[in-house]
Amino acid sequence: MANHKSALKRVRQTKVRTERNRARKQTIKTLRKKTLAAVAASDKPVAGQSLSEFSSAVDKAAKKGLIHKNKAANLKSKAAKALATLG
Repeated sequence: MANHKSALKRVRQTKVRTERNRARKQTIKTLRKKTLAAVAASDKPVAGQSLSEFSSAVDKAAKKGLIHKNKAANLKSKAAKALATLG
């Protein structure tokens, strides 16, 4: 276990950041499920709105380094492709 004052601070910071990152990732997963559920229900206006929210959240996560930029692009692409199947 950490003994130095600075090391103890780093432990506290890591704990806070881990919780924050976990919450952000969970939000992304929830928005993705919401988008895909709207697509499955063939509700185009709701799906379009939720895709916009999902894309924004994914972009912010990639910008912060929470997820890789290519993963962000893949997630957005799959969601947009699903929405495009509605016609």
